[in-house]
Amino acid sequence: MKSLCDIYRSPRKDEMYLYVDKREGTAKVPEKLLQLFGKPQHVTTLLLTPDKRLARADANKVLNEIREHGYYLQMPPAVDSEMSAIAAKNCKLQR
Repeated sequence: MKSLCDIYRSPRKDEMYLYVDKREGTAKVPEKLLQLFGKPQHVTTLLLTPDKRLARADANKVLNEIREHGYYLQMPPAVDSEMSAIAAKNCKLQR
């Protein structure tokens, strides 16, 4: 299975992306999710195949989610509190 997908980024949350079938757009995305996501900002259109390499998602899972639910939501990577504290400390030191 392959699909022509539009990929949108969230203006509210860094590294959060929404994958949808190009023909359907965001029509199948629940309104509540769109409210939380913010106005989708188009990033790219991509021919997605099961063997396509994606940076932080499994293409086969993305395709299945789009087929079953009409969209795939890619969440930002989890950041543990220890790493956040180190990053914050380094930012302060560089000022």
